[in-house]
Amino acid sequence: MSQTLNLLTDIPGIKVGHATDLALGSGVTAVLFDQPAVAAVQIGGGAPGTRDTDLLRAEMTVEQVDAIVLSGGSTFGLDAAGGVQAALREDGRGIRFGGINIPLAPQAILFDLLNGGNKDWGRFSPYRDLGYAAARAAAPGEFALGSIGAGTGATTATVKGGLGSASAVTARGHRVAAIVAVNAVGSPLVGEGPCFWAAPFEQGAEFGGLGMPPHFGAEDLRPRLKGSAGTATTIGLVVTDAVLTKAQARRLAIMADDGLARAILPAHAPTDGDTVFAAATGAVPLGDPVAALTLLGHTATQVMARAVARAVFSATALPWPGAQPCWQDRFGERNKA
Repeated sequence: MSQTLNLLTDIPGIKVGHATDLALGSGVTAVLFDQPAVAAVQIGGGAPGTRDTDLLRAEMTVEQVDAIVLSGGSTFGLDAAGGVQAALREDGRGIRFGGINIPLAPQAILFDLLNGGNKDWGRFSPYRDLGYAAARAAAPGEFALGSIGAGTGATTATVKGGLGSASAVTARGHRVAAIVAVNAVGSPLVGEGPCFWAAPFEQGAEFGGLGMPPHFGAEDLRPRLKGSAGTATTIGLVVTDAVLTKAQARRLAIMADDGLARAILPAHAPTDGDTVFAAATGAVPLGDPVAALTLLGHTATQVMARAVARAVFSATALPWPGAQPCWQDRFGERNKA
């Protein structure tokens, strides 16, 4: 059983769709499960924005969800889950209550309101329609990375952020994959770059193959922070095909959240809303619950870190003067001539 695309969709039964508005400088990414999935969440940042995350707590009654939504737009972006929910309801998805289907699509948002796009949308935000479009675009197989979907307007302290994904298979044969929108208050790069903090976990040359710098010192370790307070948050999802309880999924989310701290310096800051969901499709028995879950979490940490670096490596600058340069603009092949 080997990975094929190095994407979240290497987990069978998952569809991913993006809706991108470059004039707005923002977008939505919807992850749809073919069958309801057990889910949990870890909120590590100091300024989160979420919808329906309380129901993911282990002691709450609901066990499974139909989708996870990642969006820009700050709290305005929380409208996106309503659009995803509408698409799911049209498809007959959701828990049946009193003859009515109620799809569940928990969501997290990032702050991209100060990136220079046109945010003068009038009375109602565009995010419900973007959420619906993302759900309708959702498909299995390959999907785009970089400045797309929830990563459209994302930035970091040093280079343009974006949407990334990565996958792996554990020694016990479980698949683990991550998707993340990187809008960090900190930096994904060692010092002024070009090397990534996530370099020790890189597979092949998925984000340039540069490795770590031959040496670095105190200057490389000093904090590099985004200039505007409150303009941050990295949000993501890790999925496995293992059978997990909600409590086990919560542990997976906690360990996957560690991947942010291995790829971004600093992470989980007071103005970050860093939020990581975890979901299990339940296709493959877990086996030894302690050993297997430890291995799942170890792998989740790495795929999340890799997904962060792939997001930044794949990003492109927004199409207007003064937009933050992307990694490729600063360090890519076209600058080596």
